Amino acid sequence: MSDTPSVFMYTISTCSHCRAAKRFMEECGVPYEFVDVDLLEQDEKKKAVDEIKELNPRRSYPTIVIGGDVVIVGFREDEIRKALKLP
Repeated sequence: MSDTPSVFMYTISTCSHCRAAKRFMEECGVPYEFVDVDLLEQDEKKKAVDEIKELNPRRSYPTIVIGGDVVIVGFREDEIRKALKLP
């Protein structure tokens, strides 16, 4: 079992910062889940946006949730490394 906290990202399929965050997770070997909000059906999209508003009122992307309680808005590599305890 891994000590790595769970990672969930709300992303937009065309967002360069979102792609960079996904690439970073993959390069570091960090398992993550994500949803491209812009590709969701209307009802699912509304639900996702409501969830994002609770975490990040500005609704900017990516919105990254680490360990269920740490929220990082944007691709902020230093903050992500710290939250995931990466070198």
